[in-house]
Amino acid sequence: MVESAQLFEVSPVIPVVTIEDPADAVPLAQALLDGGIRIIELTLRTDSALESLRRISTEVPDILIGAGTILSPSQADAAIAAGAQFLVSPGTTPALLDHLLAQSVPVLPGVATVSEILTVLERGITTLKFFPAAQAGGQAYLKSVGAPIPQARFCPTGGITLATAPDFLALPNVACIGGSWLTPMDAVQEKNWQYITDLSREAMTLGR
Repeated sequence: MVESAQLFEVSPVIPVVTIEDPADAVPLAQALLDGGIRIIELTLRTDSALESLRRISTEVPDILIGAGTILSPSQADAAIAAGAQFLVSPGTTPALLDHLLAQSVPVLPGVATVSEILTVLERGITTLKFFPAAQAGGQAYLKSVGAPIPQARFCPTGGITLATAPDFLALPNVACIGGSWLTPMDAVQEKNWQYITDLSREAMTLGR
């Protein structure tokens, strides 16, 4: 099993993926893998998300598959049962954090304020999801917290595009970013897997 910190080293971009049709899960994951991406945050925003997670974990073993948008302990349990190799929350409450830390997989708790960052750091976690990144202050915010809290490392997610990605990745406390632009809905609906592979190859060039 990888550690939380190791998740940040897999790829400069962690695709944040929402899948409506489980039949698209495996070809989409394979398209990302063909482009060099070896990690996915699959959001639990659809009724079929757990089935998509199961298929990817079983049929595309070379990609790290995590479950995002974890809002409750029950979601965390269901995601792990479906094969999730890490868990990501958009925010953090004491009860949710307690449950996440009790699991056998790495976790990336979501934070948006200095108090939330300190709360998670108190629990020994230094790898955090900053969400919603663009709306919560963007690069300027992350730069401002870097000096007083240098031990925190972030994966900012939310509103980041290919154009703004380099500015985030240039920050010393940003290890990688989360992005939904790698799997645009129209490309998935059209099953244009080659386009997703091309976007993945482009994203991999963002690495420092």
